[in-house]
Amino acid sequence: MRIVILDGYTANPGDLSWKPLEEVGELTVYDRTTPEETVGRAKDADIVLTNKVCLMRQEIEQLPRLRYIGVLATGYNVVDLGAARERGIVVTNIPAYSTESVAQMVFAHLLTVTNRTEHYARQNRAGRWTDSPDFSYCDTLLTELAGKTFGIVGLGNIGRRVAAIAHAFAMNVVALTSKAADELPPYIGKRTLDELLAESDVVSLHCPLTPDTKHMINRQTLQQMKPSAILINTGRGPLVDDQAVADALEAGRLRAFCADVLTEEPPRSGNPLLRCEQAYITPHIAWASCEARVRLVNIAIGNVRAFADGRPQNVVK
Repeated sequence: MRIVILDGYTANPGDLSWKPLEEVGELTVYDRTTPEETVGRAKDADIVLTNKVCLMRQEIEQLPRLRYIGVLATGYNVVDLGAARERGIVVTNIPAYSTESVAQMVFAHLLTVTNRTEHYARQNRAGRWTDSPDFSYCDTLLTELAGKTFGIVGLGNIGRRVAAIAHAFAMNVVALTSKAADELPPYIGKRTLDELLAESDVVSLHCPLTPDTKHMINRQTLQQMKPSAILINTGRGPLVDDQAVADALEAGRLRAFCADVLTEEPPRSGNPLLRCEQAYITPHIAWASCEARVRLVNIAIGNVRAFADGRPQNVVK
């Protein structure tokens, strides 16, 4: 059995090991693969693992040996599931491996805005505290989270974990969710999107990207939010309209935007959010803690072994 990993570098830049896959079949690992290289590299493979390299109908139809696609992520929009089903190709993903890491990043971003630790560390390296006439100095707004309202859009694994952490900070937690109100923990209040945006001091996006949720944060919905609100997106970039958010920040109609994802990745140099002082952008790394990557690689290897043993797991329906 031949196994090809098309873009293994982000999950495993060299500190982890794919070696257990060699017990299943002949393994070839590529750090990165361009769209033009995809078919040539995968054409003799029975098993293909991919993170962001797309395997759509055009590619799948040119891969006659392909029997299994393992997505090295939770989201599987990089695979044409219809084309795979027609060929009887099993598609698996890696569920819930990064829940703790992404939830942690949400609050790393939030505390960056409310406590400004990076700002003060930079100021102190420049001698600001040394030169201060007082034992303490403060040149920014500092905000206490307790008692503020934290709005969560989407209560999947990550959304629920974020809710629990927000509750631990003594925040009031509200959520937009398809779950019935009596299914929610007692500390989560169910809201409509309009209600959530109007009430929340912090809005955090954790819903899937669908035609209905694309640009759910836009010029109109931003006007429903408090000018003092903080918007956080660690879900999918296109959930927000980049230009609309940038305009709101520059006009003082939004306090801050924190994101680990953008519509285009890597972003073009002209992305309007990159020039906004109140936009705090990290380069899609919320998932990438060492612990989360270890889980990802181990689950991916386990998925391949289960398929080889005739009992596939984590199959995408």
